[in-house]
Amino acid sequence: MITDPFFYAVAIPAVLLLGLSKSGFLSGFGSLAVPIIALAVPVPQAAAILLPCLCLMDLVGQGLMWRSIDRTLIRFLLPFGLLGTVVGTLLFKSVDAHWVAGVTGACTLLFLAQRLIFPPKADAPPLPRWAGGLLTTTAGFTSFVAHAGGPPLYPYVLPMRLAPLAFSATMGTFFMVINLSKWLPYAYLGLIDWRNISTSLALLPLAPVGVVVGVWLTKRMPAKSFYTVLNIGMGLTGVKLVWDAVRP
Repeated sequence: MITDPFFYAVAIPAVLLLGLSKSGFLSGFGSLAVPIIALAVPVPQAAAILLPCLCLMDLVGQGLMWRSIDRTLIRFLLPFGLLGTVVGTLLFKSVDAHWVAGVTGACTLLFLAQRLIFPPKADAPPLPRWAGGLLTTTAGFTSFVAHAGGPPLYPYVLPMRLAPLAFSATMGTFFMVINLSKWLPYAYLGLIDWRNISTSLALLPLAPVGVVVGVWLTKRMPAKSFYTVLNIGMGLTGVKLVWDAVRP
């Protein structure tokens, strides 16, 4: 098990932040977890350590929100997301996770700037399904490589203007399936070992805390405030991911 105090100084806040994001509250901040833990360990190891925590968070979150899932939307998203994990498995050893995260961050900032400079009209239609399929496949890929699947998916889902709880439940279900699908590929790639698993087990008790608190807050938050917080999270995430990619 990792015993470095600095690792836990960054990992504990990252796990709590990830739990809050899994509930829907602070949803845009979840992609910061791997970059934060990567201050102490390499990105692939950070992703492997977080995987058991993510799966427990998903189960807790879905146990609290499963009635609110948009089932039509989730049936469309899942095949493309799983295709993205296949692409991630094939390309994992030939791509730099920092650069993948950086491109994801840049696209996130462009999307957010477009929404702020040219706010979408209330009657604006969502993106076409082909664009949704492409973005969802990208989300599966970036989730596999850096647990940063939210930003590529938001440009397709946000214009649908789902209720906060429906948005959180649907995104939670999508990423629960994606995270479960990572276990065999991660093991194949050598990311699942006893050191990472034992470290995950040490962090695991923290996993449900952020989810339970976040679900309670999401149920009580007005939709406008919910999406304002989401946009702030997307902005901070985009800046952090780009910075990690370009810094020496």
